[in-house]
Amino acid sequence: MNADLSDLSRLLQNLIRLGTIAEVEGAKARVRLGPTLTTEWLKWATRRAGSTRTWSAPTVGEQVIVFSPGGDLTRGIIVPALYSQEFDAPETSDSIHTTHYPDGAVVQYDHATHALTALLPDGTTTITADKVTSNAPSTICTGNLIVMQSATVSGATALNGGVNAKAGAADSLAITMQGTITASEDVLASAISLLKHPHANVKTGEEQSGGPLP
Repeated sequence: MNADLSDLSRLLQNLIRLGTIAEVEGAKARVRLGPTLTTEWLKWATRRAGSTRTWSAPTVGEQVIVFSPGGDLTRGIIVPALYSQEFDAPETSDSIHTTHYPDGAVVQYDHATHALTALLPDGTTTITADKVTSNAPSTICTGNLIVMQSATVSGATALNGGVNAKAGAADSLAITMQGTITASEDVLASAISLLKHPHANVKTGEEQSGGPLP
C-alpha cells in the first residue's frame, strides 16, 4: 500500500515540473529537473508545426516547464519559457513587443509610439520578392544607397551633394536631358566656360566668330 502511494506521489509530482534546458539537438532537448535528474530527449512546443511552421530553438540554461502525461517523464513535452535570474525580462514596458537575440540584435515594436525598430549589429537584411512597395510619405536613408539596375524617379528630385555621372557602356551617353536646363552658376564643357569662354578669329561686322577657346 505504501509503495502504491509512493508511486502515485511520484507520478503526480512529475505531471508538471520546472527545469532548465541542459542540451539541445535538432528539434529535441533534455531538461535538467534537479541536481541529479535530467530527462530524456523531449520535443518542445512551438507555435506552428503544420504547413505553416515556426522555429526558435531553446537556449541552454533557459527555464522551461515539462508537462508529462500520466506523470511519465519519457513522454514529457517542453513548454518554453519562464524568465529567470540568468535570463531576465529584456523590457518592462507593457506597450513594447520585442525579441532580443544573443548577438545583440533587437527587433521591437512599441504600439504606444507606433515605432518599429530593428537593430542589426554588423548584419544584413535581404528581401526577395517580385515587387516591394513602400507607402510611407517620407523615407530617410542615412547611409549609402547602391542601385544595381535602373532607377526611375517620377517626382521632382533635389540633389544637394552633387552628381557624378559616368557612361555605362562604350560610346553611350552619361546623361541625356529632355527639356530646358537652368543653371544658377556657370556650366563647363571640357573645361570651357559657358559664361566666360573667349572665341578665336573674332572679327567685326556680320561674320561669325571662331569656336570657343578653353
